[in-house]
Amino acid sequence: MKSDSGSLRPIDAIERAHLKEPGDASHTMFRYEPEPDLRGLVERFWIPVWSVPPGHEAPQRVLQYPHCLFVITNTYARFYGVVSGLSTTTLTGNGWAVGVMCAPSAGHLLTGRSISEYTDAYVPIADVLGATGEPLVERVRAAMASEPAAPTAHGEAMAAYTDVLRGYLPVDEDGLLINAVVAFVERNPDVLRVAQVCAEFDLTERSLQRLVRRRVGLSPKWLIQRRRLQEAAQRLREQPSSLAEVAAVLGYADQAHFSRDFTRVTAVTPGEFAKTWAGGATPAS
Repeated sequence: MKSDSGSLRPIDAIERAHLKEPGDASHTMFRYEPEPDLRGLVERFWIPVWSVPPGHEAPQRVLQYPHCLFVITNTYARFYGVVSGLSTTTLTGNGWAVGVMCAPSAGHLLTGRSISEYTDAYVPIADVLGATGEPLVERVRAAMASEPAAPTAHGEAMAAYTDVLRGYLPVDEDGLLINAVVAFVERNPDVLRVAQVCAEFDLTERSLQRLVRRRVGLSPKWLIQRRRLQEAAQRLREQPSSLAEVAAVLGYADQAHFSRDFTRVTAVTPGEFAKTWAGGATPAS
């Protein structure tokens, strides 16, 4: 990744996983593609820059994808495993973060361990990257210090990550397989059962479970449910005519089952979530 802003490849700002409140103007989010040779290891870079008035908070709730994260700010530098429930970060004051969404292959390559050990947890970046961790943090902070919203700052910060992460290439065979499995589940809304994934990749259910557990930290069933909940949030924001329609499109046997799943993870009912985005109007059941 060159520091020249002309080399940056921005990504569309739409993000189904981020349960951002309507009207939340607390931050600006920048997303960029990685260099082509990193695409099997890195999904994307994401850089929020925020400004929250004194005495106020801006909670950010995310139905995280099945990807580990690196996050460097001016106050902390962490490696995160996948969050099985709802991830919440509360923004205050003025700040920025430079994050890396790793490809599913990356966690094991970076840590040398089953990524299940990091599920719902985080550790200092230096615990994962060793001697390269602290210099990376210093480079990113130096790049972002003066103008955190500037494309040149973003390019320099991403270049720091890229220089380190290239050392973990190439992606191994199981890494390429888990990348393909996750992409298949995320891109095919008609995948509702683990057996469909097994059939697509000619894997036994036990082999698939071991692969996903080792490389993502959770289960194949979780992969499917997470995609369905992300899609549910996206559809609820679009003011559906009824909650029963959303449940049916997502493949739920009934609305009650859908409501239980959505409420258990997000702590709000589908009706409440849709009402917030519709300006007070509740969709029909």
